[in-house]
Amino acid sequence: MAVIAKSAATIAQLHGSDLLLRPHHTLSVFHPRIWPSALCGNVSKERRGSNWLSKPRGSVLNEHLRQTSLLTVHAVLDTRTELDIVSTYSEIVPDTIIFDDYERYPPTAATVSSSLLLGITSLPKTGFNSAFENALAYGKCYDERTDAARLSCFLTKALVNVGAELSKRVPGRVSTEIDARLAYDVEGIISKVFQLRNLYNESGISADRVLFKIPATWQLEAEGIQTHLTLVYSFSQVSAAAQAGVSVIQLFVGRVREWAQNNTGDKEIEELCKKGVDPGVHLVQKAYNYIHKYGYKTKLIAAAIRNKNDILSLVGLDYLVVPVKILDSLRESNVLLENEDIPRLQLTPHAAQAANFSDDQLKRWDESRFTAALGPLAKELLASGLEGYVSQTRRVEEHIAKVWPPPNV
Repeated sequence: MAVIAKSAATIAQLHGSDLLLRPHHTLSVFHPRIWPSALCGNVSKERRGSNWLSKPRGSVLNEHLRQTSLLTVHAVLDTRTELDIVSTYSEIVPDTIIFDDYERYPPTAATVSSSLLLGITSLPKTGFNSAFENALAYGKCYDERTDAARLSCFLTKALVNVGAELSKRVPGRVSTEIDARLAYDVEGIISKVFQLRNLYNESGISADRVLFKIPATWQLEAEGIQTHLTLVYSFSQVSAAAQAGVSVIQLFVGRVREWAQNNTGDKEIEELCKKGVDPGVHLVQKAYNYIHKYGYKTKLIAAAIRNKNDILSLVGLDYLVVPVKILDSLRESNVLLENEDIPRLQLTPHAAQAANFSDDQLKRWDESRFTAALGPLAKELLASGLEGYVSQTRRVEEHIAKVWPPPNV
Protein backbone atom coordinates (compact mmCIF):
# COMPACT_ATOMS: atom_id res chain seq x y z
CA MET A 1 0.00 0.00 0.00
CA ALA A 2 1.29 3.44 -0.89
CA VAL A 3 3.93 5.00 1.33
CA ILE A 4 2.06 5.12 4.60
CA ALA A 5 2.23 6.73 8.02
CA LYS A 6 2.54 4.05 10.65
CA SER A 7 2.30 6.54 13.49
CA ALA A 8 0.58 9.44 11.75
CA ALA A 9 -1.71 11.72 13.68
CA THR A 10 -5.28 11.62 12.39
CA ILE A 11 -7.30 14.45 10.91
CA ALA A 12 -8.98 16.75 13.45
CA GLN A 13 -12.35 15.55 14.72
CA LEU A 14 -15.40 16.91 12.97
CA HIS A 15 -16.75 20.06 14.53
CA GLY A 16 -20.39 20.65 13.61
CA SER A 17 -22.07 23.93 14.47
CA ASP A 18 -25.18 24.23 16.59
CA LEU A 19 -28.46 24.10 14.70
CA LEU A 20 -29.58 27.54 13.61
CA LEU A 21 -33.31 28.05 13.26
CA ARG A 22 -34.25 30.56 10.61
CA PRO A 23 -37.63 31.99 9.55
CA HIS A 24 -38.66 31.04 6.02
CA HIS A 25 -41.87 31.07 4.04
CA THR A 26 -41.07 28.19 1.73
CA LEU A 27 -41.04 24.52 2.47
CA SER A 28 -39.35 21.62 0.70
CA VAL A 29 -39.86 17.97 1.50
CA PHE A 30 -38.05 14.87 0.30
CA HIS A 31 -39.65 12.33 -1.97
CA PRO A 32 -37.01 9.60 -2.31
CA ARG A 33 -37.45 7.00 -5.02
CA ILE A 34 -35.83 3.61 -5.29
CA TRP A 35 -34.13 3.02 -8.66
CA PRO A 36 -32.03 -0.15 -8.38
CA SER A 37 -32.27 -0.77 -12.10
CA ALA A 38 -30.24 2.40 -12.62
CA LEU A 39 -27.25 1.09 -10.71
CA CYS A 40 -25.82 -1.18 -13.39
CA GLY A 41 -26.27 -2.03 -17.03
CA ASN A 42 -28.18 0.15 -19.47
CA VAL A 43 -29.78 3.16 -17.83
CA SER A 44 -31.40 6.19 -19.38
CA LYS A 45 -29.43 9.40 -19.03
CA GLU A 46 -32.48 11.10 -17.54
CA ARG A 47 -32.63 8.69 -14.60
CA ARG A 48 -28.86 8.55 -14.10
CA GLY A 49 -28.49 12.26 -13.56
CA SER A 50 -31.81 13.25 -12.04
CA ASN A 51 -31.97 15.23 -8.83
CA TRP A 52 -35.20 13.85 -7.46
CA LEU A 53 -34.82 14.51 -3.78
CA SER A 54 -36.74 17.71 -3.20
CA LYS A 55 -39.95 19.31 -4.41
CA PRO A 56 -40.81 22.90 -3.40
CA ARG A 57 -44.11 23.28 -1.68
CA GLY A 58 -43.87 27.03 -1.16
CA SER A 59 -46.99 27.58 -3.28
CA VAL A 60 -49.12 25.62 -0.80
CA LEU A 61 -48.00 27.77 2.12
CA ASN A 62 -48.31 30.99 0.13
CA GLU A 63 -51.86 30.11 -0.85
CA HIS A 64 -52.72 29.50 2.80
CA LEU A 65 -51.28 32.91 3.75
CA ARG A 66 -53.19 34.59 0.96
CA GLN A 67 -56.48 33.10 2.07
CA THR A 68 -55.91 34.33 5.63
CA SER A 69 -54.68 37.79 4.65
CA LEU A 70 -57.27 39.49 6.84
CA LEU A 71 -55.75 37.83 9.89
CA THR A 72 -52.51 38.73 11.62
CA VAL A 73 -50.34 35.70 11.09
CA HIS A 74 -47.25 35.22 13.26
CA ALA A 75 -45.93 31.91 11.97
CA VAL A 76 -42.23 31.21 11.99
CA LEU A 77 -41.28 27.81 10.64
CA ASP A 78 -38.25 26.16 12.21
CA THR A 79 -36.38 25.41 9.00
CA ARG A 80 -32.85 24.86 7.88
CA THR A 81 -31.17 24.31 4.52
CA GLU A 82 -30.22 20.81 3.51
CA LEU A 83 -26.61 22.00 3.33
CA ASP A 84 -26.74 23.21 6.95
CA ILE A 85 -28.03 19.84 8.13
CA VAL A 86 -25.55 17.71 6.17
CA SER A 87 -22.69 20.00 7.27
CA THR A 88 -23.58 19.28 10.88
CA TYR A 89 -22.42 15.68 10.42
CA SER A 90 -19.83 15.79 7.60
CA GLU A 91 -17.15 18.21 6.47
CA ILE A 92 -18.08 19.63 3.06
CA VAL A 93 -15.30 20.36 0.55
CA PRO A 94 -16.27 22.15 -2.70
CA ASP A 95 -15.23 20.20 -5.78
CA THR A 96 -13.91 23.09 -7.84
CA ILE A 97 -10.79 24.82 -9.10
CA ILE A 98 -12.62 28.17 -9.36
CA PHE A 99 -11.28 30.19 -6.47
CA ASP A 100 -14.37 32.39 -6.21
CA ASP A 101 -16.22 29.26 -5.10
CA TYR A 102 -13.99 29.10 -2.03
CA GLU A 103 -15.47 32.42 -0.91
CA ARG A 104 -19.00 31.05 -1.19
CA TYR A 105 -18.18 27.64 0.31
CA PRO A 106 -15.08 28.02 2.50
CA PRO A 107 -13.35 24.61 2.72
CA THR A 108 -11.96 23.27 5.97
CA ALA A 109 -9.23 21.30 4.17
CA ALA A 110 -7.68 21.46 0.71
CA THR A 111 -5.63 19.56 -1.87
CA VAL A 112 -2.98 21.02 -4.15
CA SER A 113 -2.43 19.05 -7.34
CA SER A 114 -1.34 19.33 -10.95
CA SER A 115 -4.99 19.85 -11.83
CA LEU A 116 -5.18 22.83 -9.48
CA LEU A 117 -1.96 24.27 -10.93
CA LEU A 118 -3.44 23.98 -14.43
CA GLY A 119 -6.46 25.89 -13.19
CA ILE A 120 -4.23 28.63 -11.81
CA THR A 121 -2.30 28.97 -15.09
CA SER A 122 -5.53 29.16 -17.11
CA LEU A 123 -7.06 32.02 -15.12
CA PRO A 124 -6.06 35.67 -15.71
CA LYS A 125 -5.36 36.51 -12.08
CA THR A 126 -5.98 34.80 -8.75
CA GLY A 127 -4.46 35.04 -5.31
CA PHE A 128 -2.33 32.03 -6.21
CA ASN A 129 -0.69 33.22 -9.43
CA SER A 130 2.22 34.85 -7.63
CA ALA A 131 2.79 31.65 -5.64
CA PHE A 132 3.13 29.75 -8.91
CA GLU A 133 5.31 32.39 -10.59
CA ASN A 134 7.63 32.67 -7.59
CA ALA A 135 8.38 28.97 -7.89
CA LEU A 136 10.07 29.65 -11.21
CA ALA A 137 12.57 31.88 -9.43
CA TYR A 138 13.54 29.24 -6.86
CA GLY A 139 17.33 29.22 -6.95
CA LYS A 140 17.95 25.58 -6.03
CA CYS A 141 16.16 24.42 -9.18
CA TYR A 142 18.79 26.19 -11.28
CA ASP A 143 21.40 23.80 -9.89
CA GLU A 144 19.70 20.75 -11.46
CA ARG A 145 21.79 19.28 -14.28
CA THR A 146 19.03 18.25 -16.71
CA ASP A 147 15.97 19.99 -18.10
CA ALA A 148 13.74 17.19 -16.79
CA ALA A 149 15.11 17.49 -13.26
CA ARG A 150 14.78 21.28 -13.39
CA LEU A 151 11.15 21.10 -14.53
CA SER A 152 10.36 18.58 -11.79
CA CYS A 153 11.96 20.88 -9.23
CA PHE A 154 9.93 23.88 -10.38
CA LEU A 155 6.74 21.81 -10.33
CA THR A 156 7.45 20.57 -6.81
CA LYS A 157 8.17 24.10 -5.59
CA ALA A 158 4.96 25.37 -7.24
CA LEU A 159 2.92 22.70 -5.43
CA VAL A 160 4.45 23.75 -2.12
CA ASN A 161 4.02 27.49 -2.73
CA VAL A 162 0.33 27.05 -3.55
CA GLY A 163 -0.09 24.56 -0.70
CA ALA A 164 1.47 27.04 1.73
CA GLU A 165 -0.94 29.72 0.55
CA LEU A 166 -3.88 27.34 0.96
CA SER A 167 -2.76 26.49 4.49
CA LYS A 168 -3.34 30.13 5.42
CA ARG A 169 -6.94 29.89 4.21
CA VAL A 170 -8.11 26.56 5.65
CA PRO A 171 -8.05 25.43 9.29
CA GLY A 172 -7.36 21.79 8.43
CA ARG A 173 -4.62 20.03 6.54
CA VAL A 174 -3.43 20.62 3.00
CA SER A 175 -2.83 17.48 0.97
CA THR A 176 -0.10 17.63 -1.67
CA GLU A 177 -0.09 15.37 -4.72
CA ILE A 178 2.90 13.13 -5.29
CA ASP A 179 4.02 12.75 -8.91
CA ALA A 180 1.98 9.79 -10.23
CA ARG A 181 4.94 8.71 -12.35
CA LEU A 182 6.41 7.45 -9.08
CA ALA A 183 3.38 5.29 -8.27
CA TYR A 184 5.37 2.02 -8.27
CA ASP A 185 8.70 3.50 -7.18
CA VAL A 186 8.96 3.15 -3.39
CA GLU A 187 12.25 4.97 -2.98
CA GLY A 188 11.18 7.65 -5.43
CA ILE A 189 7.99 8.33 -3.47
CA ILE A 190 9.85 8.50 -0.17
CA SER A 191 12.43 10.87 -1.65
CA LYS A 192 9.72 13.13 -3.08
CA VAL A 193 7.82 13.21 0.20
CA PHE A 194 10.88 14.34 2.15
CA GLN A 195 11.67 16.93 -0.53
CA LEU A 196 8.14 18.33 -0.17
CA ARG A 197 8.33 18.31 3.62
CA ASN A 198 11.61 20.23 3.55
CA LEU A 199 10.15 22.81 1.19
CA TYR A 200 7.07 23.23 3.39
CA ASN A 201 9.38 23.69 6.35
CA GLU A 202 11.24 26.42 4.44
CA SER A 203 7.87 28.10 3.89
CA GLY A 204 7.06 27.98 7.59
CA ILE A 205 4.43 25.23 7.32
CA SER A 206 4.79 22.52 9.94
CA ALA A 207 4.61 18.82 9.06
CA ASP A 208 1.39 18.32 11.02
CA ARG A 209 -0.44 20.63 8.57
CA VAL A 210 0.48 18.55 5.53
CA LEU A 211 -0.67 15.27 4.01
CA PHE A 212 0.81 13.55 0.96
CA LYS A 213 -1.55 12.32 -1.73
CA ILE A 214 -0.38 8.98 -3.12
CA PRO A 215 -2.10 6.51 -5.51
CA ALA A 216 -3.36 3.33 -3.84
CA THR A 217 -0.85 0.95 -5.39
CA TRP A 218 1.03 -1.50 -3.17
CA GLN A 219 4.06 0.06 -1.52
CA LEU A 220 5.94 -0.01 1.76
CA GLU A 221 5.29 1.91 4.95
CA ALA A 222 7.40 4.92 5.82
CA GLU A 223 7.63 6.11 9.39
CA GLY A 224 6.11 9.52 10.05
CA ILE A 225 4.62 10.18 6.59
CA GLN A 226 1.00 11.28 6.91
CA THR A 227 -0.65 9.85 3.84
CA HIS A 228 -3.72 10.74 1.78
CA LEU A 229 -4.42 7.66 -0.34
CA THR A 230 -6.29 8.26 -3.60
CA LEU A 231 -7.59 6.19 -6.54
CA VAL A 232 -9.26 3.72 -4.15
CA TYR A 233 -11.89 1.54 -5.81
CA SER A 234 -11.96 -1.72 -3.84
CA PHE A 235 -12.31 -3.01 -0.30
CA SER A 236 -8.88 -4.65 -0.51
CA GLN A 237 -7.32 -1.21 -1.04
CA VAL A 238 -9.32 0.20 1.88
CA SER A 239 -8.53 -2.55 4.38
CA ALA A 240 -4.84 -2.76 3.44
CA ALA A 241 -4.52 1.00 3.86
CA ALA A 242 -6.34 1.00 7.20
CA GLN A 243 -4.16 -1.84 8.49
CA ALA A 244 -1.07 0.16 7.50
CA GLY A 245 -2.24 3.29 9.33
CA VAL A 246 -3.05 5.61 6.43
CA SER A 247 -4.39 8.97 7.64
CA VAL A 248 -6.96 9.57 4.89
CA ILE A 249 -8.51 7.37 2.17
CA GLN A 250 -10.33 8.90 -0.81
CA LEU A 251 -13.00 6.84 -2.59
CA PHE A 252 -14.85 7.71 -5.80
CA VAL A 253 -18.57 6.98 -5.61
CA GLY A 254 -19.66 7.98 -9.10
CA ARG A 255 -16.72 6.39 -10.94
CA VAL A 256 -17.47 2.99 -9.39
CA ARG A 257 -21.17 3.26 -10.25
CA GLU A 258 -20.49 4.40 -13.81
CA TRP A 259 -18.04 1.55 -14.40
CA ALA A 260 -20.73 -0.88 -13.24
CA GLN A 261 -23.26 0.71 -15.58
CA ASN A 262 -21.01 0.29 -18.61
CA ASN A 263 -18.93 -2.84 -17.95
CA THR A 264 -19.23 -6.48 -16.98
CA GLY A 265 -16.82 -9.11 -15.73
CA ASP A 266 -16.41 -8.11 -12.08
CA LYS A 267 -18.30 -10.80 -10.12
CA GLU A 268 -18.44 -8.85 -6.86
CA ILE A 269 -19.88 -5.80 -8.59
CA GLU A 270 -22.38 -7.88 -10.54
CA GLU A 271 -23.64 -9.51 -7.32
CA LEU A 272 -24.28 -6.10 -5.81
CA CYS A 273 -26.11 -4.98 -8.92
CA LYS A 274 -28.38 -8.03 -8.84
CA LYS A 275 -29.38 -7.06 -5.31
CA GLY A 276 -30.15 -3.50 -6.36
CA VAL A 277 -27.22 -2.13 -4.36
CA ASP A 278 -25.34 0.93 -5.56
CA PRO A 279 -21.72 -0.33 -5.76
CA GLY A 280 -20.17 3.12 -5.27
CA VAL A 281 -22.15 4.01 -2.16
CA HIS A 282 -21.77 0.44 -0.87
CA LEU A 283 -17.96 0.63 -1.06
CA VAL A 284 -17.87 3.80 1.04
CA GLN A 285 -20.34 2.43 3.59
CA LYS A 286 -18.38 -0.83 3.86
CA ALA A 287 -15.13 1.07 4.31
CA TYR A 288 -16.65 3.20 7.07
CA ASN A 289 -18.05 0.17 8.90
CA TYR A 290 -14.76 -1.73 8.69
CA ILE A 291 -12.70 1.19 9.97
CA HIS A 292 -15.02 1.93 12.89
CA LYS A 293 -15.79 -1.65 13.86
CA TYR A 294 -12.12 -2.54 14.19
CA GLY A 295 -10.89 0.72 15.67
CA TYR A 296 -8.74 2.11 12.87
CA LYS A 297 -8.05 5.85 12.94
CA THR A 298 -8.21 6.40 9.18
CA LYS A 299 -10.53 9.13 7.90
CA LEU A 300 -12.59 8.78 4.70
CA ILE A 301 -13.27 11.14 1.82
CA ALA A 302 -16.06 10.48 -0.69
CA ALA A 303 -15.44 12.13 -4.07
CA ALA A 304 -16.98 11.84 -7.57
CA ILE A 305 -20.38 12.64 -6.06
CA ARG A 306 -22.96 12.91 -8.81
CA ASN A 307 -26.26 13.78 -7.10
CA LYS A 308 -27.98 14.50 -3.80
CA ASN A 309 -28.71 10.84 -3.19
CA ASP A 310 -24.97 10.14 -2.97
CA ILE A 311 -24.70 12.75 -0.23
CA LEU A 312 -27.79 11.70 1.71
CA SER A 313 -26.62 8.08 1.69
CA LEU A 314 -23.28 9.05 3.25
CA VAL A 315 -24.22 11.65 5.86
CA GLY A 316 -21.79 11.15 8.73
CA LEU A 317 -18.73 10.40 6.59
CA ASP A 318 -15.67 12.45 7.52
CA TYR A 319 -15.42 14.40 4.26
CA LEU A 320 -17.71 14.85 1.25
CA VAL A 321 -16.23 16.46 -1.88
CA VAL A 322 -19.28 17.99 -3.55
CA PRO A 323 -19.68 19.77 -6.91
CA VAL A 324 -20.73 23.40 -6.57
CA LYS A 325 -24.00 22.88 -8.47
CA ILE A 326 -25.10 20.32 -5.90
CA LEU A 327 -23.97 22.60 -3.05
CA ASP A 328 -26.10 25.37 -4.56
CA SER A 329 -29.08 23.03 -4.70
CA LEU A 330 -28.58 21.95 -1.09
CA ARG A 331 -28.29 25.56 0.05
CA GLU A 332 -31.43 26.59 -1.82
CA SER A 333 -33.54 23.76 -0.37
CA ASN A 334 -35.14 24.51 2.99
CA VAL A 335 -36.62 21.76 5.11
CA LEU A 336 -38.85 21.90 8.16
CA LEU A 337 -36.85 20.54 11.07
CA GLU A 338 -39.86 18.63 12.34
CA ASN A 339 -40.29 16.88 9.00
CA GLU A 340 -39.42 13.19 9.13
CA ASP A 341 -37.79 13.36 5.69
CA ILE A 342 -34.99 15.77 6.55
CA PRO A 343 -31.43 14.50 5.91
CA ARG A 344 -30.55 11.94 8.56
CA LEU A 345 -27.28 10.67 9.97
CA GLN A 346 -26.55 7.48 8.00
CA LEU A 347 -23.10 6.41 9.19
CA THR A 348 -22.21 6.08 12.87
CA PRO A 349 -19.53 4.15 14.79
CA HIS A 350 -22.28 2.49 16.81
CA ALA A 351 -24.15 1.18 13.76
CA ALA A 352 -20.86 -0.04 12.26
CA GLN A 353 -20.57 -2.64 15.01
CA ALA A 354 -23.34 -4.66 13.38
CA ALA A 355 -21.48 -4.99 10.05
CA ASN A 356 -20.23 -8.43 9.06
CA PHE A 357 -16.91 -9.25 7.39
CA SER A 358 -15.59 -12.61 6.25
CA ASP A 359 -12.49 -14.18 7.74
CA ASP A 360 -10.73 -13.69 4.41
CA GLN A 361 -11.48 -9.95 4.47
CA LEU A 362 -10.00 -9.64 7.96
CA LYS A 363 -6.64 -11.24 7.14
CA ARG A 364 -3.50 -9.17 7.04
CA TRP A 365 -2.59 -8.13 3.52
CA ASP A 366 0.66 -8.77 1.70
CA GLU A 367 1.53 -7.65 -1.82
CA SER A 368 0.56 -10.91 -3.57
CA ARG A 369 -2.84 -11.13 -1.84
CA PHE A 370 -3.44 -7.45 -2.44
CA THR A 371 -2.73 -7.71 -6.16
CA ALA A 372 -4.86 -10.85 -6.54
CA ALA A 373 -7.79 -9.23 -4.73
CA LEU A 374 -8.03 -6.28 -7.12
CA GLY A 375 -10.95 -7.00 -9.40
CA PRO A 376 -11.40 -5.75 -12.98
CA LEU A 377 -13.08 -2.55 -11.82
CA ALA A 378 -10.30 -1.52 -9.44
CA LYS A 379 -7.52 -2.47 -11.87
CA GLU A 380 -9.04 -0.53 -14.75
CA LEU A 381 -9.96 2.59 -12.77
CA LEU A 382 -6.61 2.63 -10.97
CA ALA A 383 -4.75 2.45 -14.29
CA SER A 384 -6.86 5.15 -15.93
CA GLY A 385 -6.57 7.37 -12.84
CA LEU A 386 -2.79 7.10 -12.86
CA GLU A 387 -2.74 7.90 -16.57
CA GLY A 388 -4.84 11.01 -15.95
CA TYR A 389 -2.59 12.23 -13.13
CA VAL A 390 0.53 11.70 -15.23
CA SER A 391 -1.02 13.60 -18.15
CA GLN A 392 -1.86 16.57 -15.91
CA THR A 393 1.66 16.62 -14.46
CA ARG A 394 3.20 16.68 -17.93
CA ARG A 395 0.90 19.51 -18.99
CA VAL A 396 2.05 21.62 -16.04
CA GLU A 397 5.70 20.90 -16.89
CA GLU A 398 5.03 21.86 -20.52
CA HIS A 399 3.58 25.16 -19.32
CA ILE A 400 6.59 25.79 -17.09
CA ALA A 401 8.95 25.08 -19.99
CA LYS A 402 7.18 27.74 -22.06
CA VAL A 403 7.20 30.50 -19.44
CA TRP A 404 10.57 29.83 -17.74
CA PRO A 405 12.62 31.84 -16.92
CA PRO A 406 10.17 34.25 -15.27
CA PRO A 407 10.40 38.04 -15.80
CA ASN A 408 13.16 39.92 -13.96
CA VAL A 409 15.21 36.78 -13.30
